[in-house]
Amino acid sequence: MNTFQYHLTDHLKLAKDIFVSNENARFLSGGMTLLPSMKHGLIQPDHLIDVSKIPDLQVLNETSDHLMIGAAVKHDQVANHPIVQSAIPGLAYLASQIGDPQVRARGTIGGSIANNDPSADYPAGALALKAVMVTDRRDIAAEDFFTGFYSTALEEGEILSQIKFAKPMKSAYAKFKQAASGYALAGVFIAVYPDQEIRVAVTGVGAGVFRWTEAEQAFLNPKMKPSIERDDLISDLHAPSAYRVNMAQVLFKQASKQIQNN
Repeated sequence: MNTFQYHLTDHLKLAKDIFVSNENARFLSGGMTLLPSMKHGLIQPDHLIDVSKIPDLQVLNETSDHLMIGAAVKHDQVANHPIVQSAIPGLAYLASQIGDPQVRARGTIGGSIANNDPSADYPAGALALKAVMVTDRRDIAAEDFFTGFYSTALEEGEILSQIKFAKPMKSAYAKFKQAASGYALAGVFIAVYPDQEIRVAVTGVGAGVFRWTEAEQAFLNPKMKPSIERDDLISDLHAPSAYRVNMAQVLFKQASKQIQNN
């Protein structure tokens, strides 16, 4: 790991000022992706700006229609907070399935969403739950935020401050874990809204999270068997693409059953 200067601040503006004033700077929150990347020499920042103590990034509250979670809120807080468990139980369960206890104690929701790993859990929840990513510059809908393989709409120096989720009537998440990492070989999140609006999002199967429109139709018509036909299906040493697609179909049934039984 290269040498670097560490900056700790509890003010969002100061964090931005430090970033602008220093070349080759990176923001640090949980560090679950950033620090391993540094250890392997994939990135070598000269300045790390720790934003984990900024109050604006620690919010967790709700309105009648939305749940707001600060970007620096840790996975185990999302999993165990009574507001999340009451407002969107499917999201609380999703957070409880991330990695292992050590990862959940350090990793943050904002870090996971901003990294947009194709096998991460939160992007599926964000896409199905009509999430809006609130940054220091603008609001970005989930459909526009996740742009591809490890890529998002965030611009250089833009800070993700909180995620705003629309409250569904019901929600559920089903996941098949990769044994060593805990990442999703496949994960399916279903959110049910009024007027028979169904949103289904899939992670771990394609090069990025995506809406599964056939499954949304199949939720209302159980005789249908939804298929997945994409050009960016993942096939690697952990599982071939056909296995991941089949697993997504199984997980869709599991998540659908959870919703119907609750």
